[in-house]
Amino acid sequence: MRYFLPLLVIACSVIGSLANIFINSDTWYVDLVKSPLNPPSFVFGIVWPILYALMAFVAFKSADKIWKLFIPQLILNAAWSWIFFYMHAPLLALINIMILIFLNQKILVILYKIKVPGIRACGRQASKAIAWRIEWTLKNESELLFWLYLPYVLWLTFAAFLNASIVFLN
Repeated sequence: MRYFLPLLVIACSVIGSLANIFINSDTWYVDLVKSPLNPPSFVFGIVWPILYALMAFVAFKSADKIWKLFIPQLILNAAWSWIFFYMHAPLLALINIMILIFLNQKILVILYKIKVPGIRACGRQASKAIAWRIEWTLKNESELLFWLYLPYVLWLTFAAFLNASIVFLN
């Protein structure tokens, strides 16, 4: 599972990107009234690859803990572009992204609560110090995974706002 989830992230990014091929020849999105906070199109091309890289790294490091929620959220992630851009169904896409946010908030909670097993050092002071350092490093790694995944959830929340703006303004 550890290697499988990052591969699924790559597949998700490809599947989602394929929907963009169809919008390049479609004026539907261009003609929509959008929020004044809607960023220029090139921003999405910068942000999403970074988020996918962070997702793949976190999935690799914590696959055994998050896979049951991570796979469904990837499916919803890949489906969103098709629902919104190809099917022209912003309301359905908004429902999709709300479920996506919910699943990813649950993943964040799991990442935040990852328990690091205690390491017992017996004997000398040096081995106790080494055990403490290993335990500290592992604990900080679990915190790092939480902070690396957080931008994805924040971006999804912003995307939901943009999606909702399109639903209500059009």
